[in-house]
Amino acid sequence: MNSIKRKDALDFIDSFLTTEEIAETDLRVALVGELIEAREKRGVSQRRLESLSGVKQPVIARIERGASIPKIDTLLKLLTPLGKTLAVVPLKKTHPLNEYKSKTSNGKGECGIEAQGSL
Repeated sequence: MNSIKRKDALDFIDSFLTTEEIAETDLRVALVGELIEAREKRGVSQRRLESLSGVKQPVIARIERGASIPKIDTLLKLLTPLGKTLAVVPLKKTHPLNEYKSKTSNGKGECGIEAQGSL
């Protein structure tokens, strides 16, 4: 029953978001997920990450719970002490942005950003 309600809610949200907005949200969720996973795997608290990165703990908390959209430089500050970085890589062919033709890309929607690194 909950999965049906969740699907209905996601369908409703998708009905008023563009393909680009959905892809941006998916990317943001994936990046923050990578950040949280890397931090937890290393056993680093938000407070400790503050001292390692220079990003204040309340900012880290807001980013992790999705209440704040981080700038790229902030993400880099947070990922670097966790042994990760950002890289521009080709998107998978099934990615929603492949349908979106960007004026600034090659028109094929073939660039993306992901967190990379080893723990």
